[in-house]
Amino acid sequence: MGVQAIIERQIRDSGPLPFHRFMELALYHPSQGYYRSGRDPFGKRGDYYTNSQLQPVFGRLLAGQIKRWREQFGNPRTFRVFEPGAGRGETRREVRRCLPSLEWDCVDHGDPWPSVPLTGLVFCNEFFDALPVDVVERDVRGREWVEWGVGSREGRLAWERMGPSGPREGLPDLAPGRRIETCERQAAAMRRVLALLRRGIVAVVDYGYTRVEIERDGRFADGTLMSYTRHRADPDVLEEPGRRDITAHVNFSVLEDVAREEGAEVLPLRSQQAFLMDAGREDGFKAALEAPSEGRRLQLRMQLKTLLVGLGETFRVLLVRKP
Repeated sequence: MGVQAIIERQIRDSGPLPFHRFMELALYHPSQGYYRSGRDPFGKRGDYYTNSQLQPVFGRLLAGQIKRWREQFGNPRTFRVFEPGAGRGETRREVRRCLPSLEWDCVDHGDPWPSVPLTGLVFCNEFFDALPVDVVERDVRGREWVEWGVGSREGRLAWERMGPSGPREGLPDLAPGRRIETCERQAAAMRRVLALLRRGIVAVVDYGYTRVEIERDGRFADGTLMSYTRHRADPDVLEEPGRRDITAHVNFSVLEDVAREEGAEVLPLRSQQAFLMDAGREDGFKAALEAPSEGRRLQLRMQLKTLLVGLGETFRVLLVRKP
């Protein structure tokens, strides 16, 4: 039985599903979910590229930055990296090739996290955007939020109004009629990350928005949900559940608020381009572009260009520090 049949059966039995439940089933069903089916979603033959596929350049640049962070904290012998949602682990392999003594632990969705607080780096590369969300809309009077879920109509999955939403954390102040995804699971994950980190850095690499951008600038009037298949973005996230990736933009302002509440230092939010330019400035990108032939050096320069100009202008980097 595919994910869509499972979802339709649950709708028949219990009525419309909250969107977070639909998203959990579509992405993380134990055997049929997008990330559990055994299909590789990355690269040319998959549905999208991420930083992790642009190796070795991304890993080399990150390795140099990790080395500097470790030095800033006095080179403790216990310095290690923890990465939730590591995918195929390409970044980990390349960084450890550059820094063989560095310990790096990875977990996937649903796996247990370390029980002992760590000193080092928590590296969240496209971790927050894949957390399940709910969808709410500001009502016509602008006083309440209405929740939208997933029902079935004429044999197809369809959006269905579910009634007033309960209390939600961190929602922006939007005009009547605008929709947005909830962010309490993003906030909860950030608290969990900070509770794990005794001393060091949290690095969040993802795409998202700030409170000012969505409230004052009017970005994402219909929300940020998007599905990806065969390198095409599609706002219809209800189509082909289990066969497409589904993401929601990260509310960086909420992550910053949580970090400050937990007593951590929040560094200014930057583009990935600015972060990687700083990471490669010390040696003029020499280590990142080192290769045995001119042909290979050209390939690495193209990787760097994509990291800086393509993904670099889309992704942002939030750094949080616990001294």
